[in-house]
Amino acid sequence: MDRMRMFVDTHDQAKGTFPEGLTEAEFAKFFTAYEQACREEGVIIVSANVGLAAGRAFCMTLAPDADAVRRAHERVGLPFDSITEVETATPGSLFFRPLAA
Repeated sequence: MDRMRMFVDTHDQAKGTFPEGLTEAEFAKFFTAYEQACREEGVIIVSANVGLAAGRAFCMTLAPDADAVRRAHERVGLPFDSITEVETATPGSLFFRPLAA
């Protein structure tokens, strides 16, 4: 298996990358198709953070590369603003590292 990396992709109705007036039921139906597309591309959905009223979404996925995330979106016809590789930063990882000798 390829090394999996974390990605966040963004969608914004104001930029034409999130469907206008999307209902919760419509999102649930779409998300089922997106889950299947992700499986086919070797992408694992970590979370989909959606603001239906605001028309925005931020999705966290694990994938071998950004291209796999892009292909999953293309399979369901969902445009995106960006796909960015990210790392998780916590107070522990940032401030409590062992001091180098």
